[in-house]
Amino acid sequence: MDETDRKLISALRHDARASLSDLAMMLGVSRTTVRGRIERLKASGEILGFSVVLKADTARDPVRGLMMIGIEGRGTDRIIRQINGLSAVRAVHTTNGRWDLIVEIGTETLEGFDAILGQIRRFDGIASSETSLLLNTRKSGN
Repeated sequence: MDETDRKLISALRHDARASLSDLAMMLGVSRTTVRGRIERLKASGEILGFSVVLKADTARDPVRGLMMIGIEGRGTDRIIRQINGLSAVRAVHTTNGRWDLIVEIGTETLEGFDAILGQIRRFDGIASSETSLLLNTRKSGN
């Protein structure tokens, strides 16, 4: 992947619906070059797909946050299964460093968010946690 590919990907991340002509003008290359590069990046697996972020997607969870969790012992798989069973959980990530898991949570209200935090904190094997509310999303990979 060269600098033109990186610029193309950056432009597509900003607006995946940009026309080939607009992309070509931004990059200073021909439309044929842009089309060929997009096809090559898709064929190589660098670009897996394109998505649309809907207004309803962000309105669905007006209260969103990340819960970092420290686990004692070897109960990680069990705790992940329990967390995955909660409807307010949007994603669970394993990580390294201070925290064992990072859990993305979305609810309608702060009260609902607090209830989920309390429920997760009561799971056997959770040693510590820290939570950050997401105030504003400036860019999303969705």
